[in-house]
Order: sequence, then structure tokens, then C-alpha cells
Amino acid sequence: MVMVKYEVVEHDGGWAYRAGGALSETFPTHDAALKAATRAAARQTVAGNTDGIVYQDQNGRWHEELADGHDRPVTRVVDGS
Repeated sequence: MVMVKYEVVEHDGGWAYRAGGALSETFPTHDAALKAATRAAARQTVAGNTDGIVYQDQNGRWHEELADGHDRPVTRVVDGS
């Protein structure tokens, strides 16, 4: 099973969370970023519909896949400050 980690970090004069190398928007306080990370992590585990997806990888290549809406990751929020 996949584990997605949401890490709260200092960013751009405030706080953000990082997941899979991507940063969220900047929040004014650590607590606000932690709450946003917790909400995002919870949403990530909710089952959805099986559907086709298209995405671009880090090398600029496009991929098409069928995403199983019930195959959800385990999530964890950590304080990286």
C-alpha cells in the first residue's frame, strides 16, 4: 500500500505542507498549515469513482491510466519544522 506523507515546513515567510515534492500555498501560521495538511491527508483517503486520468511526469511525458477510485493510500502528517 502507498504511503503519502504530508510534511509541515517553513516556506516563503510562513508555513506550508509538502506532499510528494509539491508545496501547498503558504499559510501565515504553523497551526493553519498543520490543519490544512490534516484536511488534505483525510481527503486523500476517501474513495471515489474509477475513472481515466491523464498526467504529466517529471520528465514531461504524458500518461493515460485507469485509476481505481477505491485504491486509496495511507496518509500521515508530520511536523518537519
